[in-house]
Amino acid sequence: MYRRERSILLRGSAAALSNNLSVLQLPDRDLRHFGVVHGPSAQILSSAPEGVPLAQRQLQVKVGVGVSPPLITQVHWCVFPFRVLLVLTSHQRIQMYESDGSLMVYWHALDSGDSSSAQAMFARGIAASVHFICVGTWSGRILVFDIPAKGPNIVLSEELAGHQTPITDIATERAQGQDGVADMVTADDSGVLCVWRSGTTFTLLTRIPGFGVPCPSVQLWQGIVAAGYGNGQVRLYDATTGTLHVQISAHARTICALDLAPEVGKLLSAAEDTFVHIWKLNRNPESGSIEVEHYHGECISDTQLCGARFCDPSGSSFAVTGYDLAEILRFSSV
Repeated sequence: MYRRERSILLRGSAAALSNNLSVLQLPDRDLRHFGVVHGPSAQILSSAPEGVPLAQRQLQVKVGVGVSPPLITQVHWCVFPFRVLLVLTSHQRIQMYESDGSLMVYWHALDSGDSSSAQAMFARGIAASVHFICVGTWSGRILVFDIPAKGPNIVLSEELAGHQTPITDIATERAQGQDGVADMVTADDSGVLCVWRSGTTFTLLTRIPGFGVPCPSVQLWQGIVAAGYGNGQVRLYDATTGTLHVQISAHARTICALDLAPEVGKLLSAAEDTFVHIWKLNRNPESGSIEVEHYHGECISDTQLCGARFCDPSGSSFAVTGYDLAEILRFSSV
């Protein structure tokens, strides 16, 4: 159902970090941006649909002269109706750029006040919600930044407490003005999931307990929480009640990335077992139960996968990164 397309070459391989790929589609310009992390730098690449690279940019965390830059943990585009920002997280700072990485508009230093000397600081997990950017931290707190329509007047407006262990991932879905609808889910190293509703302030709706296994990646779609775990399972929960509807033994090793194509309900899962799977989600209109079927499988042989994303909202193409793999692999539907 999908065929291999021309790869996009990287200057170095992707680091062995979960969710280590971000994709931004620019339909009006027929371009796609790709972001990949490797050590103290992030590579930002632009390409035409056929995979021809048009531009590359290297980003690092700004530090003092003579100081080695810290390791970057994630790069992610946050898309709003009024602007697009590129967010970089690391062991010291959170930095926000214009969408092409050309101009930094804001940075936030991580506060070590609640960190013991034995615990390393870092930020990880990035998502856009309404007019906020939410970023997870090593302490389990989620930092909420209020984003203006333009300019650099970004402020830290709130800190959310619902986790006791480091945040691994954050996912959001536009609630389209529906009151009381869950529109954000956060995951942590213990596998706990917290489901939130945005507004003037964020409200914790439900807390889904973990079972001793980390949850590296999470997604949210039409009231369904899709969570990928360290034991290779994908679990589908009802976002409002936290009820487990479906449990899939999807992979033989840790899941490194989940992504959703919102227009069609396709769920992409990638894991360290070299496999990428695509699942079709559906909610039965009569019973309200969540249904899932396997749609496609792809093996990236001899590769420890670390990132995978759909390249468009319809799920007609996707891209994959792997540790020690100096290229972004691309696939498109036949």
